[in-house]
Amino acid sequence: MRDNNLTETLKGELSRRIMYMDGGMGTMIQSHNLTEQHFRGEQFSEHPCPVSGNNDLLSLTQPALIKQIHKDNLIAGADFISTNTFNSTSIAMADYQMENMVYQLNVGAARVAVEAANEVSAETGLPRYVIGAMGPTNRTLSLSPSVENPAFRNILFDDLVAAYTEQATGLLDGGVDILMVETIFDTLNAKAALFAITQLLETEQYSDRDVPIFVSGTVVDLSGRTLSGQTVEAMVISLMHFKPLCMGLNCALGAQEMRQFIRELGDFSDTYVSCYPNAGLPNAFGGYDDTPEQMADILKEWSESGLVNVLGGCCGTTPAHIKAIVEATRCYPPRPLHSKLSTFKLTLSGLEPMLAFENTNFINIGERCNVAGSTLFKKHIMNDNFTAAVDIAKKQISEGAQVLDLNFDDGMIDGVKAMTHFVNLITCEPDVSKVPLCIDSSDFQVIEAGLKCSQGKCIVNSISLKEGTEDFMTKARLIKRYGAAVVVMAFDEQGQADSYERKIEICKRSYDLLVHEAGINPTDIIFDPNVLTIGTGLEEHANYGKDFIRTVEWIKKHLPGALVSGGLSNLSFAFRGNNIIRQALHSVFLFYATQVGQDMGIVHAGNLPLLKDIEPVLRELCEDLIWNKNGEETTEKVLLYAEKVKGQNNKKSDTSDNEWFAKPLDSRLSDAIVNGIDKYIVADVKEFHELTNLEPIQIIEGPLLAAMGIVGDLFGSGKMFLPQVIKSARVMKKAVGYLTPLIEAGKTQGQSDKGTIVLATVKGDVHDIGKNIVGVVLGCNNYRVIDLGVMCPLEKILATAEKENADIIGVSGLITPSLREMVNIASEMNNRGMRTPLLIGGATTSRKHTAVKIWPAYPDLCIYVPDASRAVNVATSLVNQDTKFLSDIRQQYERVQSDHTKSIQRKEITALNECRKKKFVCTSPTPPPPKHLGVKVFESYDLKEVVPLIDWKPFFDVWQLRGRYPNRSYPKIFNDATVGTEARRLFDEAQEMLGELVTSLQGRAVIGLFAAHSTGDDVIVTRPGEEDVTCFMLRQQVKSGKEDVYLNTSDFIGPEGSRDHMGMFCCSVFGSVAMATKYEETGDDYNGLMVKSLADRLVEALAEHLHLRVRTELWGYDRAEELHPDELHAVKYQGTRPAPGYPSLPDHTLKDSLWSLLDVAGNIGATLTDSYAMEPPPSVCGLYIAHPDSSYFNLGQVARDQVEDYAARKGLSVADVEQALDSVLGYEPSSE
Repeated sequence: MRDNNLTETLKGELSRRIMYMDGGMGTMIQSHNLTEQHFRGEQFSEHPCPVSGNNDLLSLTQPALIKQIHKDNLIAGADFISTNTFNSTSIAMADYQMENMVYQLNVGAARVAVEAANEVSAETGLPRYVIGAMGPTNRTLSLSPSVENPAFRNILFDDLVAAYTEQATGLLDGGVDILMVETIFDTLNAKAALFAITQLLETEQYSDRDVPIFVSGTVVDLSGRTLSGQTVEAMVISLMHFKPLCMGLNCALGAQEMRQFIRELGDFSDTYVSCYPNAGLPNAFGGYDDTPEQMADILKEWSESGLVNVLGGCCGTTPAHIKAIVEATRCYPPRPLHSKLSTFKLTLSGLEPMLAFENTNFINIGERCNVAGSTLFKKHIMNDNFTAAVDIAKKQISEGAQVLDLNFDDGMIDGVKAMTHFVNLITCEPDVSKVPLCIDSSDFQVIEAGLKCSQGKCIVNSISLKEGTEDFMTKARLIKRYGAAVVVMAFDEQGQADSYERKIEICKRSYDLLVHEAGINPTDIIFDPNVLTIGTGLEEHANYGKDFIRTVEWIKKHLPGALVSGGLSNLSFAFRGNNIIRQALHSVFLFYATQVGQDMGIVHAGNLPLLKDIEPVLRELCEDLIWNKNGEETTEKVLLYAEKVKGQNNKKSDTSDNEWFAKPLDSRLSDAIVNGIDKYIVADVKEFHELTNLEPIQIIEGPLLAAMGIVGDLFGSGKMFLPQVIKSARVMKKAVGYLTPLIEAGKTQGQSDKGTIVLATVKGDVHDIGKNIVGVVLGCNNYRVIDLGVMCPLEKILATAEKENADIIGVSGLITPSLREMVNIASEMNNRGMRTPLLIGGATTSRKHTAVKIWPAYPDLCIYVPDASRAVNVATSLVNQDTKFLSDIRQQYERVQSDHTKSIQRKEITALNECRKKKFVCTSPTPPPPKHLGVKVFESYDLKEVVPLIDWKPFFDVWQLRGRYPNRSYPKIFNDATVGTEARRLFDEAQEMLGELVTSLQGRAVIGLFAAHSTGDDVIVTRPGEEDVTCFMLRQQVKSGKEDVYLNTSDFIGPEGSRDHMGMFCCSVFGSVAMATKYEETGDDYNGLMVKSLADRLVEALAEHLHLRVRTELWGYDRAEELHPDELHAVKYQGTRPAPGYPSLPDHTLKDSLWSLLDVAGNIGATLTDSYAMEPPPSVCGLYIAHPDSSYFNLGQVARDQVEDYAARKGLSVADVEQALDSVLGYEPSSE
């Protein structure tokens, strides 16, 4: 009997236990050694061509055999059996001249499977389910079968949709419960299959059927990509709009090799996760060697780790494999559902994912592949020179385009043909097809042509209400089925919106239709509210700039999830021919638009000057023009300014120039690098090249590296400091940047490198200041440094290291969950048999943690590096294979391990129940209640106000300037004989930069003040009319002082009935990442690091300022407080501000409660990574405890009894909690 609520039934079962699929059908068929006659049977005895090998045909000619295979798998423990229809499409059946039999094959196979399932269900009393298997066919939409013609395809999207529709119809009519698109080697093929399925299920015949959809891809090798080149994450993004119940991987690899990719898919996907791997990799004879016991043992570990919801087997597996897997894994809970995708404001994909968080920098859409935007591109297309057109696409990507806009709208161009040919062509160019496409046309047929050729998740540009609601909705529903995001223009039946009121009216109407009627995810909606021309002198145009910015702000506040785009070229059209004015106007306009939420746009990023580089008078004129402050007067002033600028070219060098050029040339090169002077370096290098006739590589390896050698020696001997080193590196990069284009083909800059080092901030972490400093210092010492940036997955780090033949890998992290990822990396390196040294660094790392937790996972080759000053010596010892160094490390780490074991044994950890009896009891009165309860948002916090509260000591620590007692702290550090002068110089430059940052960056904050009470070890937050929220806390189990007291943060909150309260906050500084990146992209690491280090100080000062206001004003429990900043830094105030991840609250998952109660993402745009790092990186969050008896404390180590109790209270497994509390466990989990 059909379950009309099957999806919910399966959700319940998949959440309760691991479920199981069957083994490989082909494996079992082959074991029977069938002949041609067996395949033909009576029905096909006269068929005109051989049919041996057509396994799907056996459902009609040998149904008893197929049924028995199904039953054997079900009896072995399978919950799901798949129909014998892997190749049952007209496309695949053409090989056997059986296209006309497709419907019968699918109906027949489904009925055989249904009979088997019903019989076993009746015997066991347990429900069994039939999956309609839909294979990938033997054609691919994304790859050409012809090497000579990469744009050629031997199948079309519409052909596949028709074939899959026929197959799905037969399967449904045969009675299957589920449809599964499996063994996906080309995501575009899968899109066609799912397009067909969803379209079919909306027809009258099947609309009342509840048919869950399963999707299973296949990665072809250890690169973790499909045959068509997509990563697992990109595949997930491309297909998630079909809302599959279950998504996973199968085939190609064995369980051992597939683990990392299942973990990646599970980390990323919000569906249930399945995997049915092969029985190992194929052997030399095409067979599979993993026994049932071997495979079960591997999948048992998966289950222990909570990786899967559904397990089964593919090639080489038998019912015996399924039985062994079931017996080994059924005692483990399934993978819990989570929704990582919801943390992104936009998800797109090409071959690789493009993920945008709320605080993601402005997304740059490259528009040179647009016949309306590039005369050169149009010329190539008109001349049928698509090869040259592809080169333009490549250049766009190399210049930083994150999305590629394609437009072929021209009366002389066949848009459908051109779009199809070009998309097919760039699909074969990995450097281009890695990014998402923006399919841009006013002709919807052209848009569909582009969507039918792209396996990634695209943007459609665009639709509007211009032709009315019906046309708008028809296109919107089709775009949803293709799985694209959509740009919505602010047009309706009356025409273009040219005022603020019209813009918001049309956007609101469009949003409601798309979200509430078409069912489109709001994060897939991108509004373009029309950037129109200002500065024309016409009064009706004067507010166009201001109205656009106001509209962006309104959309972000009133249309949740929606994004905003806009092209800039129209804005300055009145000043065409005057690039100085146009570029400045674009930069200023974009600054204000992005501040209120514009997410993306079509811009020439390289032509946008930094705000600080725009002459103040011009910037003010641009602002007046944008905000329409002085009408026509401003336009006149802008035009006059343009004339003035033209007259200021070719200024003569000043006296200092003459003094510089009076020096000998070789001295100028050395002095420039050693002293960090970049003003003359390009001119000097050019002159040196012309006079000496040396090859560019010889100049780099000669005088330039000699100067960097001086820098390295001075730094190593303590006579030069980090800020100076980074300035020197900036000059070196500028010199090399000039010489690079001149280096002869076939030669590289790295011929004399000491070694190659791959650096990365690990997955889940976004902090990179320390890593960047290490990279600069190593680069200064002639190491080739490959910096992979932040949020780097394990596979990318290791794949890059193997590809680049790295001598060393260095990983960094700031938050404690990053420590677990470092252990994962070390373990995987050991599993792969790698021997590449692994350097460990970052704020939360330590020699003790490295020795105790990481080193055992990768013995002898894990080395903790505390700061940049040690990195060079460590790297040199490793590259030189210094056996004494490695022996010393081994002895040190073995001693640390031994000491750690002894300390655990010596340390008296008190039982949790005893600790609770000795909890801290507050004796002072409960603080007064806040004046106003609830959440308060500060959308734009004045950063000038927080500057006086900056704590400068950590700033100097970042730059590794440390004075000696009594000159360790600020401002005494300026008196230090060794570092004082450099500290003063750095501080002065920081003050200059700080002046710009407080106006260019944006501070945002949100606080919440709530009624709260303690219950046991936890705190309950109560809000009128809403569910209570529990904040879980931990208690000390090791005495930290003389008093016999064991502290818990909840001790400082009164019990129920006490009328106590607790506060929470999160504050962030936005814009620093983008600003630092701009500096770094020009080789200016010094200013890049300056921006990041100052942004960190600003956000800490913002948190201090906010807490001050809470104490004296917003809560007001200590209105009389008058403390100097030094006293604030010394925590002389009443109450505390503990933060998740810090000593008293080591569990970062507490941030989930803060983000939920404060709606942090919605209110200020700060987000959490899957490892609980905050984005943007300059972010701080925590609690407000007001009680005068409250204090900061160190939790110390906790015992297993508390871990088990904490896990039970949170509803988590002990293993999950042990992972989260790894840094404070007072025992070794594996030994318990």
